[in-house]
Amino acid sequence: MARGTELSVADLVVLSMLAERPMHGYELWAELMRRHVWKWAALSRPQVYYSLNKMSRAGYLVAAGDHDVALGPERRVLRPSASGHRALTRSLGRADWSTQRPPPPFVTWMVLAWQATSKDFVEQVRRRHRFLSEQIEEDRAALAAVIAETSASSDAAMVVRLGLRLMETEREWLAEVSARQRPG
Repeated sequence: MARGTELSVADLVVLSMLAERPMHGYELWAELMRRHVWKWAALSRPQVYYSLNKMSRAGYLVAAGDHDVALGPERRVLRPSASGHRALTRSLGRADWSTQRPPPPFVTWMVLAWQATSKDFVEQVRRRHRFLSEQIEEDRAALAAVIAETSASSDAAMVVRLGLRLMETEREWLAEVSARQRPG
């Protein structure tokens, strides 16, 4: 990777996880699933393997200990190299981490919803409310598990709490949307 090249979110997640402890790709993905990666990062399994390969070629990842060739490349245990650690810390210092405002897809839908039928509008709002309620219950259970594994004041618990508050606020806002007359 050229100096100054920004790492993708997938790259940063992979580097960060491997900085915790060396792992092979399958183990890394299993740990990300255990940590409910879909709740805090838009990341797929193919992206993880792409990042592992890309950063290995760039010298950001190196083998951790001896590798049994019979296990294949998917089972090669990797860890960040010194340049990988530097790239991780440099990338996490970027200003754009705290200055972006990506719109959630539902907000985009709301802006365009004036063109939907009234029936579809009402159903989508109901569907979103139901989805949020399910997610809130799931996240409450996840919060209890995170607290049991870490502590009530851990960074992970704080992130789950933020997600809960955002969804609870959106659910309240949806009640206001439902109470007013349909736009358009």
